[in-house]
Amino acid sequence: MSLHSFGLEPLSCHAWNKDRTQIAVSPNNNVVNIYEKKGKDWHKIHELTEHSGRITDGVWKPTLVLVRINRAATCVKWSPLENKFALGSGARLISVCYFEKENDWWLSKHIKKSIRSTVLSLDWHPNNILLAAGSADLHCRIFSTYIKDIEDKPGPTAWGTKMPFGELLLEHKDCGGWVHSVSFSASGDQLAWVAHNSSLTVADAAQGKEVTQLATDLLPLLSVLYVNPTDIVAAGHDCCPYLFTYTGPHALECVKKLDIPKQTSKGSLSAMQHFRNLDKKATEEDNNELETLHQNSIMQLCVVSGEKSKVEKYSSVGLDGAMVIWNFKD
Repeated sequence: MSLHSFGLEPLSCHAWNKDRTQIAVSPNNNVVNIYEKKGKDWHKIHELTEHSGRITDGVWKPTLVLVRINRAATCVKWSPLENKFALGSGARLISVCYFEKENDWWLSKHIKKSIRSTVLSLDWHPNNILLAAGSADLHCRIFSTYIKDIEDKPGPTAWGTKMPFGELLLEHKDCGGWVHSVSFSASGDQLAWVAHNSSLTVADAAQGKEVTQLATDLLPLLSVLYVNPTDIVAAGHDCCPYLFTYTGPHALECVKKLDIPKQTSKGSLSAMQHFRNLDKKATEEDNNELETLHQNSIMQLCVVSGEKSKVEKYSSVGLDGAMVIWNFKD
């Protein structure tokens, strides 16, 4: 694994280019900075300032998009074939956008069915049609985004056979908190999500849409990522990734913490000096660093190399202004 710093500002989200030589990061504001790897260092090559509000996910693209929303955009995800993308918002809807060559702009169709609050997270099924969405109404849903003008009629899936645009194929109503992140497995037959009640849940279409929820004693998890058919990595307010495994209904468990403890100076202090520091400032002055690589909440996980069927490396960005590239080993 390797640790990279992009300054002192918190990083709310990031995205890689195709060959992983450039990375776009947002320092928790309305700017996107694009860095290029030169040797061992990252050098800023672009600063995109066209947004007027804080950027929360995805990438910036200077093309007119008619999303038709009257509230903040909260998350965005390109489809696997990159012929459309989905945008969640505070307007209690999802805009599914597709390109219209005639006018050289992106149009959108809205999914509104049953959504009662802000859409917080999105992920695409491998078939480029199904879309998972987590929201602040404590629900996780799967919709069809089939647009007959730009794609062939989809075949049946384990989640359902009827695929008109906006069709609701899954609605889990008891997620226990805001659904911060969702992730399909490589096959698309399983969907994992993390909620603000510190739980991780898997819905399994191959097992009759059976839902298995694991309550953890961790702080709330903010991002989840399938890294192979049975392994799931999740991270959040505990400032480090954790490995979970799912092998079938009611067989979901937390396996281990994925981190190298950060060395601190506390170990070199005598007991007397340690208590003197406590008495002097009423705080553990020499232990103000967490024993993790990230020093604040991890906001987002992304695949760096490999596919969801076998991820080799993944990255994390956090509110400490750092990006870490992790090697995944089974």
